[in-house]
Amino acid sequence: MAQNVVKKKRKTKAELNEFLKTYPPNLRAIALRLRERVFQVEPDVIEQIDYPAHMLAYGLSETYKGMICVIIMEKNTVNLGLPRGTELADPAGLLEGTGKRARHVKVRMLEEAENPALVKLIQASAAQIR
Repeated sequence: MAQNVVKKKRKTKAELNEFLKTYPPNLRAIALRLRERVFQVEPDVIEQIDYPAHMLAYGLSETYKGMICVIIMEKNTVNLGLPRGTELADPAGLLEGTGKRARHVKVRMLEEAENPALVKLIQASAAQIR
């Protein structure tokens, strides 16, 4: 993994603040709420910060194969990425993307991070790798 990727079980508040400091407050709040949702689903998930990719990654291992989801910081949105999203049921129609396997959900407002369908997607993604 790249030299500027920070790995540990759960990041400290200082590490998260350092990663998020260049983003607007509304996007920081969305990212932190999505993070809370991931830890609600999988309390022992491994959290990684990838600065070059502007991404927080969550998995049951530190490999792509063990990845549950990612939180990707963009200019005006926060994406919740699901590496095997094409295989997930999505009755709420949240998933976007055209990749061969991955899909994402664009979260533009904090209220959208409260959608119970997001938790179901995270749970289903975790179940894929168990």
